[in-house]
Amino acid sequence: MVMKASLQLKLGQSLTMTPQLQQAIKLLQLSTLDLQQEIQQALDSNPMLETSEDDDVPDANASEQDNEESQKAEETTSATEASSDWDESENGPDWASENDIPDNIPDDLPVDTAWDDIYQSAPAPAARNEDENDSDFETRNSPAETLQDHLEWQLNLTPLSERDQAIAHALMDAVDERGYLTSSIEEIHSGLVDETEDDPLELDEVEAVLHRLQHFDPPGVFACDLQECLLIQLNQLPPDTPWLAQARLVITHYINLLGNRDYAQLLRRSRLKEDQLREVLALITSLNPRPGDSVDRAEPDYVIPDVMVRKHNGRWRVELNPDIAPRIRVNASYASLIKRADSSADNTYLRDQLQEAKWFIKSLQSRNETLLKVATRIVEHQQGFLDHGEEAMKPLILSDIAQAVEMHESTISRVTTQKYMHTPRGIFELKYFFSSHVSTDEGGECSSTAIRAMIKKLIAAETPKKPLSDSKIAAMLGEQGIKVARRTVAKYREAMHIPPSNERKRLV
Repeated sequence: MVMKASLQLKLGQSLTMTPQLQQAIKLLQLSTLDLQQEIQQALDSNPMLETSEDDDVPDANASEQDNEESQKAEETTSATEASSDWDESENGPDWASENDIPDNIPDDLPVDTAWDDIYQSAPAPAARNEDENDSDFETRNSPAETLQDHLEWQLNLTPLSERDQAIAHALMDAVDERGYLTSSIEEIHSGLVDETEDDPLELDEVEAVLHRLQHFDPPGVFACDLQECLLIQLNQLPPDTPWLAQARLVITHYINLLGNRDYAQLLRRSRLKEDQLREVLALITSLNPRPGDSVDRAEPDYVIPDVMVRKHNGRWRVELNPDIAPRIRVNASYASLIKRADSSADNTYLRDQLQEAKWFIKSLQSRNETLLKVATRIVEHQQGFLDHGEEAMKPLILSDIAQAVEMHESTISRVTTQKYMHTPRGIFELKYFFSSHVSTDEGGECSSTAIRAMIKKLIAAETPKKPLSDSKIAAMLGEQGIKVARRTVAKYREAMHIPPSNERKRLV
């Protein structure tokens, strides 16, 4: 068989992403923290980029000529300068002229001309008060104290022998984040026996050290189970505490009935009257079933909103957060060094860096415009939520916003991921405003978020002695014209971490 080479000409279409488009997409999907890091990396790697400093603000005492020169500076792009209004009485957004997005940067720069002749500067932000940085550095940057740290600190203040110290550390190693022992006393004892072969360790010694550690803060630590945890806390209360003996009786002998909310059996077996049992339960519910949670707290996650929404003169105003990214611009001094006809290595390097800086600034501008445009459409669609709360939330999917802003759904998905909106009702991720729908008897649609809010409201208003079942909630929603199945109610209830009706039963 003979192979013969040949040439073929084919015509086809393919999608090619330019470096500029790739950069724009990358910036679009970054969160606020990642965007700040990306901008800082660009500032560190590109000498043509710089931040807008406070000393760029024109001096009020300078001469008129200096004022004119100071007003001629390079384009400053910020993630904060765009804003839009949505008027409830109109059909579309009303762009605020004083905060419009700056004009697009031209593709071809006459690099052999002065940069000041091309762009005009925006006023730099006012200088910050030095007192803002006077807060305690250690308080802001020190790691949170864990339960183990808290117990170790108390152990160091407790006079114990070296032998008891070793036992105490073994017991502390077996404590989980709730404050409970994850191993039995026998298992801990057997693990320590091999280390004390010369002087065998007795089980009584481990129990004695454990009894001492059970007096540590928070009350209830080093318990083997919930029953022991509650009893430890009851034993640390003053002896004259009302209903203390009855609470010990209920926890010691009838904790299973208490867990099942079987109050009829509990009243009969404990021989308490209903008003007495109510007082006993009030004392028991004041105890902490997870003592470790009061100490072992994770570092809080602070959310910086990307978009601010507020109502001004009857209008919902949408604007970008002015603090999410530093103001950057092209360095005019370096840009003025570029010569058009010079092809030296230094001039080529400066020209390339200038082009990359221009792309980066345009990508930031594109990100701001897209984010603001999407946020404006979301506010337009969800005005009922902003005015009346979750029960007025309307169904919304990505394709609705994509059609409104004439973009692809994937772009809307990138914009709404890890981007947050600050509203008078709190801070929400943009994806929070998107939800599926359920049909109503009138042929309309109801948002699943609104249905969850209704379920939560019905449960909050229920009678504690006779809580509403999922079937009853579905029937009550049906009376309001909302068609929802019992299993759907159960799914929404579980998503809100609300227990079923038998666990919500209370003795009132």
